[in-house]
Amino acid sequence: MYIIAGLGNPTKEYEGTRHNVGFDVIDRLSERYNIDVTMEKHRALIGKGMIAGQKVILVKPQTYMNLSGESIRSVIDYYKVDPEKELIVIYDDISLGVGQLRIRAKGSAGGHNGIKNIIAHLGGQVFPRIKVGVGEKPPKYDLADYVLGHFSKAEQELMSEGYDNAVKAVELIVSDQMSEAMNEYNRKKKDE
Repeated sequence: MYIIAGLGNPTKEYEGTRHNVGFDVIDRLSERYNIDVTMEKHRALIGKGMIAGQKVILVKPQTYMNLSGESIRSVIDYYKVDPEKELIVIYDDISLGVGQLRIRAKGSAGGHNGIKNIIAHLGGQVFPRIKVGVGEKPPKYDLADYVLGHFSKAEQELMSEGYDNAVKAVELIVSDQMSEAMNEYNRKKKDE
């Protein structure tokens, strides 16, 4: 069984912001696989279903970004999964171009407070993750304002493609094809 957690902030005001791309990918997975993510458990919205022949739990922590680890730890403990192999965390990354992916089996928080909190609650940084690029913060912009801002029309199209690619990456990872997912989606786009 896989726990697939997308990071974001609850409440309407954060919908569609850069910081909520994890939730947006979970929504895309929910639509694609007809998994209803409305059950309230573990300080999260969760849904159970199947992806690529594997049982999955889709998770949208409702703790706000900086406390995501509280919810994810609760889900992991309840379902007794190994976070090093059976957890996938999806979140925003400002060091990647809009809609680009970077897939890792482990790593540091890289300044991301949601990931810092997950690492603190899991007691380690070995867990698969899919970073979805939201573009670099413009000079003189406040980081919080930037990540809580919305995408332009042009960026929304790139993000939609990024969400579709994130769904395909999840399919590969749950099919025990982590290397293939990394090879496919960690490449730079040709126009860069």
